Amino acid sequence: MATINLLPWRAERRRQRERDFYTMLAAAAVAAVLVWLLWGTWMGARIDNQDARNNYLKDEIHQLEGKLTEIKELEATKAKLLARKQIIEQLQASRSQMVHLFDELVKTIPDGVRLSSLKQTGDVLTLLGVAQANGNVAAYMRSLDASPWLKHSDLQKTEVRGTDQRNRYEFGLTVKMSSPDQSGSDVAPTPAAATAKPAGAKP
Repeated sequence: MATINLLPWRAERRRQRERDFYTMLAAAAVAAVLVWLLWGTWMGARIDNQDARNNYLKDEIHQLEGKLTEIKELEATKAKLLARKQIIEQLQASRSQMVHLFDELVKTIPDGVRLSSLKQTGDVLTLLGVAQANGNVAAYMRSLDASPWLKHSDLQKTEVRGTDQRNRYEFGLTVKMSSPDQSGSDVAPTPAAATAKPAGAKP
């Protein structure tokens, strides 16, 4: 016996398709939400990891900056110690130099010349005195240049003062200190200037 389907099969098929569509749409939405959650979790984990690395780098940089500060302080301390060592060495060298200096001043001063003032600035001596004649001053400068401890004398002034024939000419000259151990080269400047007055005349 034949069976006749009186139901609206087209409408039923359309509703079935709509149900399938909405089911697929819901599944796609759930899948999208899951993917978005997974992506957000993954990105959050990456951001947290990067933040941790950044914090680690900041800590390391902070520690390195502290070490650099300590290194700079040590270098400054080292520079100060080296400067002190150099000053001490210069003072040790100048101790014997000053002995030779005063000895040479006594040996080089000729008759007719008397020193009234002596001033040291670095390795330069400024000598002030009086002489009987300009020839005595010239002889004194030649004697200074011949000394192994004194070089490059330079006359700064010479003036006639008063009527006393023994101390008629007042002069001023500069001369550089040197050392025979340095083969004629100039001695390193001493850290402080020294003054002395008066210096006695050679008989």
